[in-house]
Amino acid sequence: LIDKFKNAILLKGNNSKDILQGIQQLIYNLPTMLTHPPYQNLLKQRESLSDTAIIVSTGPSLTKQLNTLKQYANKATIISADSSYPILAKHDIKPDYVLSLERILLTSEFFNNDFKEFDKDIIFITTHLTHPQTIKNLKRNNRNFMLAYRGSEIAKYLKIFKYGELSEGHSVANVAYGLAVFLRHKNIIFIGQDLAYGEDGFSHTKDYQNLDKHEGHYQRDFGNFRALAYGGKGFVESSFIWNLFRSFLEKRIHEANQL
Repeated sequence: LIDKFKNAILLKGNNSKDILQGIQQLIYNLPTMLTHPPYQNLLKQRESLSDTAIIVSTGPSLTKQLNTLKQYANKATIISADSSYPILAKHDIKPDYVLSLERILLTSEFFNNDFKEFDKDIIFITTHLTHPQTIKNLKRNNRNFMLAYRGSEIAKYLKIFKYGELSEGHSVANVAYGLAVFLRHKNIIFIGQDLAYGEDGFSHTKDYQNLDKHEGHYQRDFGNFRALAYGGKGFVESSFIWNLFRSFLEKRIHEANQL
């Protein structure tokens, strides 16, 4: 019950400075949003194109799964988190979609590169709140991208409904799961979505470009937020926020299975 209450509160925001930053960036991003294809059109045009979607996150287990992913890449729709996108490019595994959620400047660095032909036919989806530098980086290399809004009162006030609302959730994996459901995939597979530290204490896969930003987190969280390990065998070290992410994702999966 406590986890449910926390999730409900966090959906409304947890930082007034972030809210104001989001409003400012929405106003800056509106011209771009209004002159790019609506997210709703994508959902209508691409639903039921394939049975299986693979959502790629940057948890510690991603490294050992990349070879298997490469073998099956042409048999499924690949939906990548922004942080996984440079890793997939490095291993020549092309995603169909790349999703970005955060409004901070650091996130724009995932797109501060030039992968040339690799980016062809990838659709990049970000939010109306994204940092303007993310838009600049996407435009610079002529990527195919669109902006969609997330649930907010100002988005409702502006009546931009046709541009589509991304699924609720605190993490990009939640939004990716919503996209996979809206596109009518029958099988949805998560890889790299550990929501836990690796046995070596790392928070993310070792190819993750911001790994140094998480130094010391494992020692801080150790023993405080353990979660049941994969397959129900033993426990893994997690964190307060990852447990919230997991709780919300489980809720979304349960709701989707009721449809």
